[in-house]
Amino acid sequence: MVNASDRPLVYVNGEFVPKSKAVVSVFDHGFLYGDGVFEGIRAYNGRVFRLREHLLRLENSGRAIMLEMPKSLAEIEEITLEALRLNELRDAYIRLIVSRGVGDLGLDPRKCHGNTSLIVIADQIQLYPEEFYKQGLEVITVSTRRNIPDALNPAIKSLNYLNNIVAKIEVGRAGMQEGIMLNAQGLVAEATGDNIFLIKQGTLITPPPFVGILEGITRNAVLAIARDAGIPTSETPFTQYEIYAADECFLTGTAAEVIPVVKVDGRAISQGRPGPLTQRLITLFREHARQSGVPIYP
Repeated sequence: MVNASDRPLVYVNGEFVPKSKAVVSVFDHGFLYGDGVFEGIRAYNGRVFRLREHLLRLENSGRAIMLEMPKSLAEIEEITLEALRLNELRDAYIRLIVSRGVGDLGLDPRKCHGNTSLIVIADQIQLYPEEFYKQGLEVITVSTRRNIPDALNPAIKSLNYLNNIVAKIEVGRAGMQEGIMLNAQGLVAEATGDNIFLIKQGTLITPPPFVGILEGITRNAVLAIARDAGIPTSETPFTQYEIYAADECFLTGTAAEVIPVVKVDGRAISQGRPGPLTQRLITLFREHARQSGVPIYP
């Protein structure tokens, strides 16, 4: 029997250990340089939501930085499910981390000698209180620009999230809940940890990947749900002005799910409360998430 204080049990390089023993070396390149990739995944009602899409994105992120997965995707899937079973979880947040592994104090990844690390954490999370889903968020546009693809492509979900963290510091200093990041050309990219959507004249609009975003799994799920519901969708670049003039606005993310935005840079979006189409999509997403995914328990 595992004590509650030892939970969650965490998978670290081949074994499940109590959280107090879930440690990595100070020489790990993930710790020293942010040299690695990760995924955040949700489980609902005993099913892991879009697990295979997350695993494929993890592999693609690793390929982009020339980091091979330490195990096959099928093996990582089974480890993920076992982490949930051992911790007796049906609704959870899962973090998969793959780092370059232990090397020396130098930058050269060749010194890691193929010691790729795999960590799987299954626990619970609540990013926003439930009242924000009913009342909506107030957000700002931050001055920190999104990484340009020529430097570090935002499509790579890397362990180096300093760009987002600096933006999040701006948000906190302003007393807000979230911030919108622009790309180098001044187009809206995404929030510090979520994708952004507008609704204008009944059409759902979100920035396309080429403006410099992480193409979110929840983002793509919402687009598919909307199309199935007969809601027109468009992946189109837009500026801050289009947000101010929108009929509705919301954010999507693994942890945030679908959450309304009611004020941006001090400007109320339409009536300053969650709109009917946003509320409908929240309901449709939650229903979809609880009914689909890879079963945890046989």
